[in-house]
Amino acid sequence: MRILNLAFTLFAVLFLAGFSNAQDWANTSRFKDANAKLPTPSSGENRVVFMGNSITEGWINTDPDFFAGKAYVNRGISGQTTPQMLVRFRPDVINLKPAVVVILAGTNDIAGNTGPSTLEMILDNLVSMAELAKANNIKVVLSSVLPAFDYPWKPGLEPAPKIVKLNEMIKTYAEKNNIVYLDYFSSTVDERNGLKKELSGDGVHPNMAGYKIMEPLAEAAIKKALSQK
Repeated sequence: MRILNLAFTLFAVLFLAGFSNAQDWANTSRFKDANAKLPTPSSGENRVVFMGNSITEGWINTDPDFFAGKAYVNRGISGQTTPQMLVRFRPDVINLKPAVVVILAGTNDIAGNTGPSTLEMILDNLVSMAELAKANNIKVVLSSVLPAFDYPWKPGLEPAPKIVKLNEMIKTYAEKNNIVYLDYFSSTVDERNGLKKELSGDGVHPNMAGYKIMEPLAEAAIKKALSQK
């Protein structure tokens, strides 16, 4: 009987844990405490929120000096797709009252991390985030998806041509709507439309050399966004 009770208890704990995780599908709790501790921007402070996936999350770990001493807030969560970011956009971006949001997203959608997704669906989610930001007087920087010839966790999907097409769609939308387009792709792509070998250990995530290429591009885009009327 004790064994049966223990087994039932273990099953219940695992079930409830899974249910709890499913309820926070977008991981809105990830930055709940950090957001609560973040003070309101001071007068004249141009806070910038970086919204994204593992490429954004890994940035602050790989090169923390880029964020140190600046009004930069990193809100990247590994593995996330655009619908997940859209769900947490209010607590992790809007409520932080930034002057600018830099959005880098889409590659995990192409990988199917949260299920099948068309390029049009990805763009729709990016557009929704951009519209939410603009409605709250936040300048928007839409980033190109970084090149990837293959995904180590889902090999054989041939993402390269989809990334090229998605970037064309993002750029077109940005140009038509007075939004800054941040082109990481052109400076990091190789002859196969993959990420240059010297810029990454796995062909997807930048190393220090990769981030060092991205950083001046990001800062130039932020400066351009801040200058927009």
